[in-house]
Amino acid sequence: MNSQSRSGSFGGAGVTVEDAAPLRSVPKRVLDILMSAGALVFLAPLLITVALCIRITDPGPVLFSQERIGLRGRRFRCYKFRSMVVDSQARLRAHLAANPDAAAEWERDHKLRNDPRITPIGRFLRKTSLDELPQLVNILRGDMSVVGPRPIVEAEIVKYGPSFAAYSAVRPGLTGAWQVGGRSDTSYDERVELDVDYVERWSLGRDIKIVLLTVPAVLLNRGAV
Repeated sequence: MNSQSRSGSFGGAGVTVEDAAPLRSVPKRVLDILMSAGALVFLAPLLITVALCIRITDPGPVLFSQERIGLRGRRFRCYKFRSMVVDSQARLRAHLAANPDAAAEWERDHKLRNDPRITPIGRFLRKTSLDELPQLVNILRGDMSVVGPRPIVEAEIVKYGPSFAAYSAVRPGLTGAWQVGGRSDTSYDERVELDVDYVERWSLGRDIKIVLLTVPAVLLNRGAV
């Protein structure tokens, strides 16, 4: 099913995704706070080690932040460990201008399988998803959730079409249906459908199941680039 055909409402009673979001926010938010706070404490040695490795191997800031679209369309700064060269945007423009196939891939998926901007340590961080651990701070702040749609940039809103209503009904997640369902092995339309399905069939039990499935998905590098 093409993502453009999905409506901005769900459920048999005609409840809109905007109406449903507040009903879900309290138990989900409590789980987010407990899990993100606990993970930050437990993973503190790993976070420090990764930060030191980035600093030693590639001059530049340890963290990278980018504006993403969150709950109800609000903008927020999404944090990651830096996995790209400092002049990544200039390098991307030059690469796309010189490689029509790469430009088409970027237009279609908004990512590149062979991305010249990624540093050697950044490739490892992305393959293991360690680059996304600073988003635990975003979760604690309320920008994101442990589970939800993958946070998108403004240029990706048009790819969601009417389904953007479903995306923006919940906080974007550190992990989600897309991350455990194949990641880069899925098309963009399939990713949108996974996000909409997650919103329509949300439950705390499903969130816990996705969290548990994330561990083997990361360890097996399923769909990673």
